[in-house]
Amino acid sequence: MSPGIAFQFWLTDGDRRILGEEDARLLAAISRLGSLESVAMELSIGVEDVREALARIRDDCGKKIAGGPETRCHLTEYGKALLDEFSNKRRRAAEQLANAFRNPAPAADGIVLVDGRIVLIRRGREPEKGKYALPGGFVEHGERVEECVVREVREETGLRTEPLELMGVYSDPSRDPRGHILSMVFRMRVLGGELGAGDDAEGASLFDLDALPELAFDHARIIADYLKASGRGR
Repeated sequence: MSPGIAFQFWLTDGDRRILGEEDARLLAAISRLGSLESVAMELSIGVEDVREALARIRDDCGKKIAGGPETRCHLTEYGKALLDEFSNKRRRAAEQLANAFRNPAPAADGIVLVDGRIVLIRRGREPEKGKYALPGGFVEHGERVEECVVREVREETGLRTEPLELMGVYSDPSRDPRGHILSMVFRMRVLGGELGAGDDAEGASLFDLDALPELAFDHARIIADYLKASGRGR
């Protein structure tokens, strides 16, 4: 499960709650230990408390869930089935919750050419600190991807641009060590501004397309795809 995420789970029958987290722990302990004293010791409660809890669960369920002579105890077939149902449904809920906040993060990158040379920024932060990359970044809440790429290019390079076309979408889950980041790459037109590093970029420079520096992430592939699509690559 994702760090810091916890939840309470219970089974219901119609509007009735018939088995919750503590009840399931009690039934699991009975199934494993078979002794009310041992169950009471493990759960740090009294034997009478165990009996009262069993009686309450039985009343909620409407069926006998445990039995046995004196302080010995075992789950009935119904009790076993109830515990299995709780455990299976809780496990599925935990799996769903663990993935609830793991959707791919959308980003946008720009291919910007100035006098036939490509604009690259030198990353000032990890991951891939010190390597060059296309200007770009994460889409903010309420922002269109076209707006994102214009904003990011301006913040990182000082250039005012506009999108010409969507060149491609890059969605390989392993493309970025920070997680599953989905990047939409646009070919951009320069409208104005002056080239210079900004935001978290250590530098912003122009490079000949046949003399590129070491690139971060999958940006070498992106540029190769761009060159191929524009008839400049193999």
